[in-house]
Amino acid sequence: RVELVESGGGSGQAGGSLRLSCEDSEYDRSTRTAWFRQAPGKEREAVAAIYASDESIYYGDSVKGRFWISQDLAKRTVYLQMNKLKPEDTAIYYCAAHHGTDWDDWDGVFSEASYDAWGQGTQVTVSS
Repeated sequence: RVELVESGGGSGQAGGSLRLSCEDSEYDRSTRTAWFRQAPGKEREAVAAIYASDESIYYGDSVKGRFWISQDLAKRTVYLQMNKLKPEDTAIYYCAAHHGTDWDDWDGVFSEASYDAWGQGTQVTVSS
């Protein structure tokens, strides 16, 4: 059973930084991982994604230039470095992963339907 465990959430000040981690029990070179977030009363939003195979990276428009996604294959972990935090970054952050090479269910890098495993979420709160 695939398990994704997020950590690193918490509180931060506007302009500050936080780093989230997503440890994936089945992470390998075929894995594609994305971070999503959901603020109260809003729809879930794609934040960033990385392909383990070639480290292709994608960012949502609202975080470009501020957030950075990276991976450590040996640790089976994907990181989301969040810089220049804004109060509007406050949300629950989820990591999601697509495992294996069956692409029949791939619906695009920022489509929730593309991912077969999700973490439990970690709260990030940014104060002004």
